[in-house]
Amino acid sequence: MPAVPVVPTVPTVPAVPCADPLGEPFLRTRFALPARPATFLRRQRLVDHLDQALGTPLTLVNGAAGAGKTLLAADWAAGLRSPVAWLTVEAGDRRPGVFWAYVLQSLRACGAPASDAVGVPVDASGVGRGLPAALAAELSARDRPVVLVLDEYDCMTAPEVTEQLAFVLRHAGRGLRLVLVTRTEPLLPLHRYRAAGELTEIRAAELAFTPEEAAALLELHGLSLPVDAARALVDRTRGWAAGLRLSALAARESADPELYLKEFEADRSTVADFLLAEVLKGRTPEAQDLLLRVSVLKRFCPGLADALTLRTDAAPLLAGLHRENAFVEHLGHSWYHLHPLFGEILRAHLRVRLPGVEPELHRRAARWLRRSGFLPEALAHGAAADDWDFAAGALVDDLAIGRLFTGLRSDDLAQLFSPMGPEARSPAADLVRAARDLSRYDLDHGRAHLRHAEERLADDALGPADDTSRPAADAPGPAAARLSCALLEALAARLTGCPPQVEEAAEAADELRRQVPAHLLDEHPELTALLLTHLGSARLWAGRFEDARAVLTTVAGTPGGASTMLLREESMGHLALLDYLNGWLDRAERKALAALSEAERAGPLRPSGPGSGSGPGPGPGSGIERLVLAAVAVDRHELGRAQALLDEAARLPSATRDPVTAAGRALVTARLLLARGKARAAVEAADPAVSTAVASPWAASHEKLVASAAHLAEGRPDSAAEVLRGVSGDQPVCAVEAAALQLAAGRPRDAVDLLDGIRAEGPTGPAVAVGAALVRARVAEEAGDTVTARRLVAQALLDARRERLRRPFLGAGAWIRPLLATAPSRALAEGWLTPGPPRHGEQSRRGEPPRHAGPSRRGERLRRGEPLRPEPLPSLLVAPELSGREHDVLERLARMMSTEEIAADLYLSVNTVKTHLKSVYRKLAVNRRGEAVRRARELRLL
Repeated sequence: MPAVPVVPTVPTVPAVPCADPLGEPFLRTRFALPARPATFLRRQRLVDHLDQALGTPLTLVNGAAGAGKTLLAADWAAGLRSPVAWLTVEAGDRRPGVFWAYVLQSLRACGAPASDAVGVPVDASGVGRGLPAALAAELSARDRPVVLVLDEYDCMTAPEVTEQLAFVLRHAGRGLRLVLVTRTEPLLPLHRYRAAGELTEIRAAELAFTPEEAAALLELHGLSLPVDAARALVDRTRGWAAGLRLSALAARESADPELYLKEFEADRSTVADFLLAEVLKGRTPEAQDLLLRVSVLKRFCPGLADALTLRTDAAPLLAGLHRENAFVEHLGHSWYHLHPLFGEILRAHLRVRLPGVEPELHRRAARWLRRSGFLPEALAHGAAADDWDFAAGALVDDLAIGRLFTGLRSDDLAQLFSPMGPEARSPAADLVRAARDLSRYDLDHGRAHLRHAEERLADDALGPADDTSRPAADAPGPAAARLSCALLEALAARLTGCPPQVEEAAEAADELRRQVPAHLLDEHPELTALLLTHLGSARLWAGRFEDARAVLTTVAGTPGGASTMLLREESMGHLALLDYLNGWLDRAERKALAALSEAERAGPLRPSGPGSGSGPGPGPGSGIERLVLAAVAVDRHELGRAQALLDEAARLPSATRDPVTAAGRALVTARLLLARGKARAAVEAADPAVSTAVASPWAASHEKLVASAAHLAEGRPDSAAEVLRGVSGDQPVCAVEAAALQLAAGRPRDAVDLLDGIRAEGPTGPAVAVGAALVRARVAEEAGDTVTARRLVAQALLDARRERLRRPFLGAGAWIRPLLATAPSRALAEGWLTPGPPRHGEQSRRGEPPRHAGPSRRGERLRRGEPLRPEPLPSLLVAPELSGREHDVLERLARMMSTEEIAADLYLSVNTVKTHLKSVYRKLAVNRRGEAVRRARELRLL
């Protein structure tokens, strides 16, 4: 046989399949990176974050429809050097054979094909274990990892595919980097990857555009928008990429794009079409109905949603919508809310599909929220339903009417009830009207509404706000309304200056508090604090200082956080005024500064607008603490500081109709004008111009003191003395000032009688002791008893030095100058009342003090019983005593040197410099660097 030639065998290369297991051709578009449009904005911060995907096995880009996930991933993938296999997943890929066939094809498309050992899926319904194992083995052997991007992975819901993908990812090691771009949470065990640090995540919050990015995106669309305007658009869209792009496209067709973007109606825009198509359509009828109904809510939980749908399926529906990123955002603790734009569109859609149902949805929500203890939201939905009797009843029934006065949502509450009309006829509605009017100092209308409410309550007309809004055992019934009446009665009586009526209302409130559930009082500490504040202010007005101090101290120490913060401020301001009226300048200053500190913490709570917080709570925003600081500054002869504080108080929404505050402002303004020698203007300013039912003894006495001083300044001593007849010893500070005026008017016996008749309700402060000592010293000096006069002046200086109390000495008259010139008194006065000794190299600015030459001519006239003529009130240049080091620090402060620079220049520690600065601020009675320099130049210390 002839030899048969040997034909070398050539290994067969299986053809690359061009169809999936179903026999359908592969769609090349599913492997291609999506094209980026010309208006695409690369956001480098997200690209940098995605770069971390090269170091972790798994990356998740999770966001709602239109969040910009796909374009972000495509832009990032286009810049990688590693091979990138891109696959856009579709619903048909839920069959394992089809899915893995497309994955293998995507690997071939990027130049990283699998070998024959992996095989090719031939059955669409499944693949054997060998294919995932072989693929994982080959990937783990690669030198360079393959980046596999599965876009729209939310289409993949097959648990079998997820398990196989997790297997490949786990065993491929460093050979595979899997990126899932999805709207939903994948079934992979993300917590394990997260705990191991093997997961890179970019979620909705990070995908959201910033205002700067939004402005840049609009620029690419040919729209130039300021960042502030872009910020408003971002707030409305929550930085949603599709919303911004669609809005930009629509705005380009508008004549005024910026105005369009500011005012566009979402329900009539391309944004609405996108959201309705991508999110609402395709949902089950139950899910659509749920979304439409909850669109009237700012937030919702399954129970509240069930109350609106009258079904019981809200929990699974909401969980599913959130999981699918259907613009239902989870707030935690089973609470959700809608994306603002989506909610706006749904509400418009609700009015078309279910016309007229919106008020009923608000009513159902209000009652559910009321039963569940969410009062503010219950009130908002009651108002949205125009169910004013329910809303007012809920506010009163909850003992929350005090919230209209404390700054805590007071503006919101006032605005919420502002549309309430006459159709609301319940006693609770009248109480809310009364509170609203009283907060604006409309006493006539406020008291009229209060009378209407009380007349109806007399017939037990008010029960719980709604028979289904609160469990019957928990309902306070008419007691809550009557307690609210007592609160408003106390406020009205306080504003009209009628302490007896305030006391009566407070007694009624004490009895009514026992009739309401204790937990309601605990939930609303502002109600009791308001009552006590009104009571304390009324007692202060009546001159019952110690009784006022007792209740105001209780309010100042009240817990309760934000709800009582403004009342604590007000009570501390009143306590500061009490200390001032009792002659304790330093204590008054400390309390007033503490009240200012409390006011700064309460800043965000402070209401605005007429009566908002200046309201019945005369405390909030009343500025009484600044008035006290101004009064202290006048007594220390810091007139510029006093004027600045008065100006600050005038700029606040001040309680000009509150008697105590009005009298305090009149007192300080008049004393400041007197110190500046403007006697007639002081008399006019001393009148508080507030009509009250009962006169205040201390306010009346201070007004008389100003009038008497004006008569003296104008040379009418008899008139001055006559005015003082109404000043008694019950007000020690007023009594000693009246005694000084009597003495200046030439009536020493009347002056001494006033001092001897002082009846202090409590301990009096240094101002009383200083004033009394100076009056007695002058009497002794005029009588020729110089030894006693010197001793009394020295004692007065010692007491005044601690308080820096200068006005009694500056207004004492010429008789005191020789006594101040003696060695003991000069030493006590130096540095705070008179300039201290000159520093080395500096000439003294003080002239030689006059020498004492025996009894004065006025003393001779006094012994003969002749009347004395009033003397002009001199003024002295007063500068505090600074140490050498303090002066060094002050000089460098004036050169605008920082604390660190001063420390380096003087070879001191920063803490030591801060200590010197605090001392300088205290001595100059300022709080800031600029004020310290300005004050030092006024006193010629610089």
